Amino acid sequence: GDDVAPAPDAPTVVADMDHDEHEGMDEASLKEHEEVTKIKNVERVELGDFCMDTWYFSPFPKELFPDGCMTIPCLYFCEYSLKFFKHREELLRFQRRHKYPRHPPGQEIYRDGPVSVFEVDGLTDTEYCQNLSYFAKLFLDHKTLYYDVDPFLFYVITEFDDRGYHPVGYFSKEKHSDLGYNLACILTFPCHQRKGYGRFIIAFSYELSKRERKVGSPEKPLSDLGAVSYRSYWCRSVLLALRKHGQGAVSVMDLAKATSIVAEDILTALQYLGLLRYSNGSHFIVASPQLLDELIVKYPAKGLQCDPTKLHWSPYTTPEGKIDKWNIAAKRPMGSEADM
Repeated sequence: GDDVAPAPDAPTVVADMDHDEHEGMDEASLKEHEEVTKIKNVERVELGDFCMDTWYFSPFPKELFPDGCMTIPCLYFCEYSLKFFKHREELLRFQRRHKYPRHPPGQEIYRDGPVSVFEVDGLTDTEYCQNLSYFAKLFLDHKTLYYDVDPFLFYVITEFDDRGYHPVGYFSKEKHSDLGYNLACILTFPCHQRKGYGRFIIAFSYELSKRERKVGSPEKPLSDLGAVSYRSYWCRSVLLALRKHGQGAVSVMDLAKATSIVAEDILTALQYLGLLRYSNGSHFIVASPQLLDELIVKYPAKGLQCDPTKLHWSPYTTPEGKIDKWNIAAKRPMGSEADM
């Protein structure tokens, strides 16, 4: 399938290094960090009804590891606050004393049946977002030591039942990305993989970009599995946009504006689909209606779908005086016309 469902040797999307705490680290510190990250410091986590084996090191606070203790057999997470405890009794005592709302903090911005998405601001719900990052790092193979969560928005996907809203995955994005990224980290929790949440999250991130009237792209580099999942989404989106356009010339920039996918990723999809031709120094998109129909069959809409009519959300405003070069209104036409 084309879902983002990481295996122990295949992380999902890797965050870029701009927010790594290794910036400014000397060589000895980096070497020490690399040694530490080889060792899993938490063996398992319990979240709600699920117990999961972890895959990687996560930089939990040192206070969790007193007296040279290197490994914790199991950490118990509260589903609603994401606070964590070394003993189940501590978690139960905490939950009896503190009656947290049975959903993530922040705003519910999407609801479709049992699936909801909550937008959580790293600046206002810092501890929750830090705890989410600690949890996620146990399943993500990149070397971010610790997130500065303030510049990020976190989108927590939940499943609802009569006990509340249970988190199943999340993605994060910068409030203002100079590089035009619409997604930083993405993770479907291991106990909820193979349900189509990876595809749902990718589609959801582009729906936000469409509302912002921007083109966007995930942070690079992508893992191998992440690249396959994204390419599948780009291919289907480009094919549907070409079919909707109908006869006549269409440029790569037209497709970018229609899909909110950056031109570079549009070109990746067109090349993969075999729709680009080169002639007289220019690229041309060659796609007959019949060919489009044949190709679209290869990229069906599978599983959980993101319904834009269920999204109730206003974009985060760009600071005054800051020019956003990723805004669709600022985009100029570029080459690669289509011959339909």
